[in-house]
Amino acid sequence: MHRLTIRVQPNASADRIEQWETDAAGRTYLKVRVRAVPEGGRANAAVEKLVAKWLGLPKSAVRVVTGAKNRLKGLDIDGPPELAAKLAGDQGDERAGN
Repeated sequence: MHRLTIRVQPNASADRIEQWETDAAGRTYLKVRVRAVPEGGRANAAVEKLVAKWLGLPKSAVRVVTGAKNRLKGLDIDGPPELAAKLAGDQGDERAGN
């Protein structure tokens, strides 16, 4: 089980994974944009689907577990140990993909 912190912008023009950023408290998160609206869990479902696709995992492997009604969210990800490096935020400002 892996944990990933993301910051979501709903109502975006496209679904995409952006870059790694660090907030004022020193926490690293991945910036994500989704077209879905933040109503009825639609944006959370879109985030789960997008992150699963980015990681090459089934949709059921990614779940929003914290921050369901906030832009900053925690995701639990069921995946192989090799995912740890990708989820660590070591990519700097490199675009993560779509």
